[in-house]
Amino acid sequence: MTTEVIPLGTASAIPTRARHLASTAVLCGGSMVLFDCGEGTQFRLMDAGLKRSRIDAICITHLHGDHYFGLMGILSSMTLLKREAPLTLVGPAGIEAILEALPGVRAEERTFPIDYVVLWDDLTRAVVYETDTYTVEARPVDHRVFTVGYRFQEKTKPGHLDVERARALGVTDYRHYRALKAGETVTLDDGRRVLPEAVVGPPRPGPAFAYVTDTRPCEAAATLARGAALLYHEATFGDDMPQRAAETGHSTARQAAGIALRAQVQKLILGHFSARYKDVSGLVEEARSVFKNTEAAEELKRYKIFPAGP
Repeated sequence: MTTEVIPLGTASAIPTRARHLASTAVLCGGSMVLFDCGEGTQFRLMDAGLKRSRIDAICITHLHGDHYFGLMGILSSMTLLKREAPLTLVGPAGIEAILEALPGVRAEERTFPIDYVVLWDDLTRAVVYETDTYTVEARPVDHRVFTVGYRFQEKTKPGHLDVERARALGVTDYRHYRALKAGETVTLDDGRRVLPEAVVGPPRPGPAFAYVTDTRPCEAAATLARGAALLYHEATFGDDMPQRAAETGHSTARQAAGIALRAQVQKLILGHFSARYKDVSGLVEEARSVFKNTEAAEELKRYKIFPAGP
């Protein structure tokens, strides 16, 4: 199973001809999580070949329109398509009241339930969504309004089973292979016991993806991204506008790279670009002067994430 991260929109505040409003999809097995849902997100899902029915959870960073105005359209379409499966919706306090006041997406009109996970402004850290294979964690970041960043973390996997070593120790039953893989000691027909640590490698930490947007540089951003395979970090401005970035609660490309360096991520992709930058190659170069493995997030590109090597 390989987790894929797909930026659907990388614009800030308003869309441009080349960039769409904020949203990123993460695919893990048959499950999909959306981080932010700007206007037009469901069109971008179709452009990416992704089905709305696969969405299990939507995680909103904050209640500025470019990050959540697409919710109404997606929820309406889900009802028209007769969705029945519950949807988890994570977001700041107030999001439930907004949606439940809208004709067409209110609870009594939907064909499916929404499990709201409400984040209050005294949040420090919380696991906001969890499956058998991954967790989603939220932490508050530093924007003009209450805003969170998210960390998508695959769970630790069992170590690899050395089949040849197991056979050499007399293990031939497939049920014993499964038991050893699960960390259980097995007893052979002749009474000998085979311990899992003799044939199974160490547990393998799952890879992580951090989604950090609409924030000044802050400690929480580095914590969310710590050791991640991939970090999506906003780069609304360049070195030409650091004061504007600070005043509006945003980061420059160079500051995003500083977070990536501190967090020791494998790769940084920049997004949430101001419309004033038609060409973002300059922002990428500014970031690369601090953190080399940086690129501009490419909309609809599938970024595969893997655990760090030994």
